[in-house]
Amino acid sequence: MSALPATSIGTARMQSADLARSIPLIPRNLVLGFLTAYRSVISPLYGDVCAYYPSCSAYAVGAVQQHGAVRGTALSAWRILRCNPWTRGGVDDVHPHEHFRYDLTPRGFVVPARKD
Repeated sequence: MSALPATSIGTARMQSADLARSIPLIPRNLVLGFLTAYRSVISPLYGDVCAYYPSCSAYAVGAVQQHGAVRGTALSAWRILRCNPWTRGGVDDVHPHEHFRYDLTPRGFVVPARKD
């Protein structure tokens, strides 16, 4: 079982020719690595306690993948602040980035899209 939500998993592979184009993605992928570790180690200890769907950690993965490390972290922090005992909860998906131009790996990391 994966620690990532199914919508955050792709089929792309990192190519050596894309190494230079992937340098700006390093902060995003570092945050995604931290979130994946959190979802596999700490998140199962809490169980299913989030009022929203997807859970706050799954939302964070999607937000960082779609919007980058800084904006994705800000969106995730806002979501966590909204997740409290007085909220109604419900479905709250990450709004996809209008110009998302990357691919996702099977482990959820973001790589440059192949042009061929």
